Amino acid sequence: MPNHLFRRGLAALLMSGVSLHAALAMNGATPLIIDGGPLGQFDLSGATDGFFFAQTGTADKGNADNSILGSDATGARLGGMQFHLKKSTGIVQFNVIAGVFGGAPVLGTAPPRANTHTFPTSPVKLAYVTLALPGSPVTISAGQVPSLEGYEDAVDFNNANIFASTAWYVENGASRGISATYTKGPAALTVTYGDGWETGVFNVIQTIGSYNFNANNSLSLFYTGNLSRTGNNTRTYGGYKLASYGTNYVNSQLFGAFYSWTCGNLNLVPEVQYVYAKPDQEVGIKKYTANFTAVVVGDYNFGASPYSLGGLVEYFDSVGTTRNSQNYWFIAPGAAGVGVELTPTWQHGDIFARASASYLYLTDQGSPAAGYGNAGKTRDMVQVALEGGVLF
Repeated sequence: MPNHLFRRGLAALLMSGVSLHAALAMNGATPLIIDGGPLGQFDLSGATDGFFFAQTGTADKGNADNSILGSDATGARLGGMQFHLKKSTGIVQFNVIAGVFGGAPVLGTAPPRANTHTFPTSPVKLAYVTLALPGSPVTISAGQVPSLEGYEDAVDFNNANIFASTAWYVENGASRGISATYTKGPAALTVTYGDGWETGVFNVIQTIGSYNFNANNSLSLFYTGNLSRTGNNTRTYGGYKLASYGTNYVNSQLFGAFYSWTCGNLNLVPEVQYVYAKPDQEVGIKKYTANFTAVVVGDYNFGASPYSLGGLVEYFDSVGTTRNSQNYWFIAPGAAGVGVELTPTWQHGDIFARASASYLYLTDQGSPAAGYGNAGKTRDMVQVALEGGVLF
């Protein structure tokens, strides 16, 4: 699938103003406190970032379509700019996130360009109201709500690395719907019903359950499933019809889990994910198709210093994908590969800078085959990036 087709909303669940599994790479800025009088206290924060990148495996302009990366061997991108206004106290709470979004770059694909038309509600990414009754373990939210899938975030500077994994790429993003969260002690369960992939067809259920064994160990299990068929003419992120976006993404069932382990300054998060779509001739899915991803994300903070080191190791494998070029998951039908990344980060107050070096190798180029270089047959590539930004 072309990388400019946005995959994924937030990894962090914000229903009650508190993240269940934020993949934050840096300390956020102290929000501006707004006195809303009888409406209570509002918090306003924001961030902006940009990055330069260089990558091997590109093609010249005359052969750009042959390479997964196109023809941009070097370039610069606006990562994004967002503003977050929230009220996290009282019976009625809310979250609004708006701005310009590009989505996290994905290892092995061309870095995306930030834009204001990713979501049907753009430039608003999230906008939902939460009802939190005093003493109740249940909160109810409705509106443009975040995805419940996966550990990595759609905003690159919320992740330990600049480039995200394949798991992030194939996940659902923000959707319109209603969500309920039940919290009891160290356990939490959230269920969302809505129009997954923002199709306007309300037939998708998402759920995540998390358990904190102690301050250093937690387990999360998540699921997303389409309860009925979503047709080819339905539009999704960026205004694309499913026929061109990939009907397998929307008409799918996804299962996953991740475990967060912390020891001193080290945090490791292994994650596994499996997504599949059954044959459906009416929407062009000719046979069973699936994608498996296993990834470990790590982050090490060097004590009281402003430095930290992120890392990522992943394996992905597409199973039973069809030759229909619009119904595969990542890179190419039947493709498989391994990837690795290291990301040193520096943060001083609200300013941050980091660099990333990554490598991806295709153990299987799929059928029809895809790859890098002028002929589109090279199996591997290297990506590096320099990023800087401000949190406010």
